[in-house]
Amino acid sequence: MIILRGFSIILFFQMLGELTCRVFGWPFPGSVLGMLLLLIALGVGVVKLKWLEETAELLLANLSLFFVPAGVGVMLYIDLITLEWLPIFFATVISTFVVMAISGKVAEYLEKKAFAND
Repeated sequence: MIILRGFSIILFFQMLGELTCRVFGWPFPGSVLGMLLLLIALGVGVVKLKWLEETAELLLANLSLFFVPAGVGVMLYIDLITLEWLPIFFATVISTFVVMAISGKVAEYLEKKAFAND
């Protein structure tokens, strides 16, 4: 029952995010908004972390299954990918370096902030 409660909470926030984006016409993925709302609910204390722990562990343990649809999608659009491989390659490389740079800057900021509090 604990896992079912966790799934219910996660799906509720996903639904809330989807509905919010559709009602307001925001060009933003509703599932991402739902997870942001869940993060806020966890931070405020409306949702307790212990309510989601077992569900999160189950999802992480089976994470590889979530990549199967993406793999099928790649195989379905292989012709388009072979035609547009150069922009895909550069977008992948550039976004990788952007993410690494931003992650490094955030880590530096957090490290400075942690040592400043000591």
